[in-house]
Amino acid sequence: MMAAVALDALCDKNGFLNHDQTWTEEIAVAFAAKEGIHLTKAHWEILFLLREFFEAFGDSPANRALVNYVKEQLGPDKGNSLYLMGLFPGSPARVGSRIAGLPKPKNCL
Repeated sequence: MMAAVALDALCDKNGFLNHDQTWTEEIAVAFAAKEGIHLTKAHWEILFLLREFFEAFGDSPANRALVNYVKEQLGPDKGNSLYLMGLFPGSPARVGSRIAGLPKPKNCL
């Protein structure tokens, strides 16, 4: 596992990576551990969709945009707030974007 000090050196003051290009799956596991999340196949599916969204639109999605994007890509069973909150408690867009190595979504506290 990546040392917390090394991870912190890669992050901004809000705990998000300074550069999304430095993201690795090892970094994702370290971020998830800080959130108390053990990544499963379901988590990875959403993390890669978050990165795909960022690549397509140049920004991290807000919660509503994330729900709609997941619904469009994976269907209504996964494209809903309850499913995403179960994977990324609190704010799926904020927590998921951090783990995915993306910038903090606009309009997220």
